[in-house]
Amino acid sequence: MESDVKKEDRIMNAPEFDSAKPDPRKPPTSKPDNPSPRRQESRTPAMAGLAIAVVLLVVGLWLARELRTASKMQDCLMSGRTNCNVIEPQ
Repeated sequence: MESDVKKEDRIMNAPEFDSAKPDPRKPPTSKPDNPSPRRQESRTPAMAGLAIAVVLLVVGLWLARELRTASKMQDCLMSGRTNCNVIEPQ
C-alpha cells in the first residue's frame, strides 16, 4: 500500500500538475488592461477605404448606365433607323 501512495505523490507532484507554472506551449490568454490608443486610430484608414469603395461603386454604376445607353443608340443607328433619339416625356 505504501508503494501506491508514493506513486500518487509522484504523479500529483509531476510538472504537468503544477498549476503555478504556466505552460510554455500555450500562448498567454490574458488581455492587456489598457488597450492601446492605436485601436481608435486604426478605424480612420478603414473608413477611408470604405469611402473610396463606395465612390468607385457609384462611378462604376454611372459608367455602366452611360455605356448601356450609348450601346442602345449605336444598335439603333446600325439597324438603319433615322429616328433613334429618345423622346423624354414632359
